[in-house]
Amino acid sequence: MEQVKRAKKLSGLGTRAVWAGESGNRWQRATQVPVALSVSFGYEDLDEWLEVAQGKAPGHIYSRNTNPTVAVFEEKVRDMESAEAATSFSSGMAAVSNTLFALLSPGDRVVSIKDTYGGTNKIFREFLPRFGIEVSLCETNDADSIEKAIGQGCKVLYLESPTNPTIKIVDLGRLARAAHRHKALVIVDNTFATPINQQPLRLGADLVIHSATKFLGGHADALGGVVCGRADLVAKIYHFREINGASLDPMSAYLLLRGMKTLHLRIARQNESATEIARFLESHPNVVKVFYPGLKSHENYKVARRQMTGFGGVLSFVIKGGFDSVKTFLPRLRVAHLAANLGAVETIAGPPATTSHVELTEAERAAAGIPEALIRYSVGIEDAEDLIADLSQALDQVHARRSRVRS
Repeated sequence: MEQVKRAKKLSGLGTRAVWAGESGNRWQRATQVPVALSVSFGYEDLDEWLEVAQGKAPGHIYSRNTNPTVAVFEEKVRDMESAEAATSFSSGMAAVSNTLFALLSPGDRVVSIKDTYGGTNKIFREFLPRFGIEVSLCETNDADSIEKAIGQGCKVLYLESPTNPTIKIVDLGRLARAAHRHKALVIVDNTFATPINQQPLRLGADLVIHSATKFLGGHADALGGVVCGRADLVAKIYHFREINGASLDPMSAYLLLRGMKTLHLRIARQNESATEIARFLESHPNVVKVFYPGLKSHENYKVARRQMTGFGGVLSFVIKGGFDSVKTFLPRLRVAHLAANLGAVETIAGPPATTSHVELTEAERAAAGIPEALIRYSVGIEDAEDLIADLSQALDQVHARRSRVRS
């Protein structure tokens, strides 16, 4: 998998977002990473071909296994997460599912939280048990119960922080230490935080997963996933992926690379705007509750301050009037896409019923503590004052409509 020559370590994450993985000579002296759309790579010398095929020499054989463009993307993420190795996938859920199936066997036990992304939750509830893998899903904010579940037997502790869509924060350091006391592996989905705001490997995680489709790419034009961490674990996951075939295509890798060059700038803007918007919503009379770890009212605020350098670009909030008000409110937003995505340069909004937890029934969402009147709001890079004005006018229209109905 080691297909990219590593340059001297760069210190700043902004600099690394631009330059990491991009050292060495390129075709025709291109300053940008070329898109290697070739399926296979030819060799005139059979001995050299054998060396590459057996992993004894750098190079590429077949793009389902490795590809030059994809390798640069993997190296950039590896560098930014300060990991030993990284491998990529065709989507974020491919990264999650391949990682779990590569590391788990019948009879193993997984401990996780109830507040994972809906697709991940489906794997835990529906797919893993079919293969004889036991899953224990704990209350996200109850670290004591999570530690107790780990102590009852655990091969993998799978965490997500901040969570999707209720933006809860998990104490990664504490739970990683508990897992390692019982020889368990720790996997953290770092999609919402990104390596700019949070470094799970430094907090004790063994592996970090990203849906690169979201903040890493940042432009809603490429699907992708990536896992990075301990080299021995990544090698196992890579082998599973190369045989099962959920490979990242080189054009998507190129688009993700292009997006990552502005990751540091985008995250800084989104952190700042999301905090300002969360404060506005918290003070609005038609908003029941706001979920954002940058607010002092957030139940996990102190943990977030300790393990994050920024609070992220995603918040969620519940408005008065239930799901009927949501149906009135969302179409009245003028500066937001109503879509099942997040982490883009444009603001995106939607309810869990059509986004993060569309796979779950209303009863299952309720059991997971997700209100139907909750709106997930992924802040883009627009001017914060325009976004606040947009939210304000939409909330005012909902309030006016509710007033007319009551009268």
